[in-house]
Amino acid sequence: MTTTLRPAGPLQSTAEGARSRPYEVRVNSRVVGKVELAADPAAGPAVGLIRGLWIDRPDRRRGRGTVAALAAEEVLRGWGCRRIDVAVPGDAADARRMAGALGYTETGRHMVKRVSARPPALPAGDTGRPMTAGEFEAWLGPAVEGYAAVWRERGLAPAAALARSREAHDEQLPRGLDTPGTSFSVLESGGVPVGQVWVSCGVAGLPGDPGAYVFDVAVAGEHRGRGHGRSLMLLAERAALAGRARLIGLHVLVSNTPARRLYESLGYQVVQHNFTKPLI
Repeated sequence: MTTTLRPAGPLQSTAEGARSRPYEVRVNSRVVGKVELAADPAAGPAVGLIRGLWIDRPDRRRGRGTVAALAAEEVLRGWGCRRIDVAVPGDAADARRMAGALGYTETGRHMVKRVSARPPALPAGDTGRPMTAGEFEAWLGPAVEGYAAVWRERGLAPAAALARSREAHDEQLPRGLDTPGTSFSVLESGGVPVGQVWVSCGVAGLPGDPGAYVFDVAVAGEHRGRGHGRSLMLLAERAALAGRARLIGLHVLVSNTPARRLYESLGYQVVQHNFTKPLI
């Protein structure tokens, strides 16, 4: 029996160059699953996306998903894609194993935590305060450049990467430090500023829950290794509660082992694994 992909709808495309199409996964003429393929310039040039690959339960563990994924790669290669990104739910252990077997590398994880109704206490000597306008201006330039570096790694030219980063910051912070629902907190230890955290409330979370999102958290280099990252994340929880959010989320790079371990120790759970694979 042969596993193939068959189009389940017309090819959708936009003026910006994005395209997508749903497919049925078939064994001969029998439908056993589904998948959506997309190519979106917003994810980076020549990047394809495999979304929602699903194999019906009676047909699992027979190699259907593996063959469907390989067929999806061929479709995306024909679209001119040179890399594929895949998002796998946090509880989909079989899908993670399949991604690894097919040569995908995990790059990052989305994690969430349900926040206690009582604001967490900070360690003795640590205090939080709002970021000042001067501190915000000093933070903004490096933050824009740092996010531009992420886009350069995804294949954008330097000028385009910088423009994309500026656009993202303008979208998230249309009124800068005074953007509604946004909190910039500075952590002081012994009266000395040691780091800052940016939290936005009203971000989509789990169904039925208002969510907060940690967009940026950083400890100054000379103050690292002293537990200040934990205090900053406690400040993030306080900001979430102040914004009436009971769920807080973030993204962490797999390569950032200290950060992953910190978030795990604070009770964050993985809701999505992000994988990538170059198409040779």
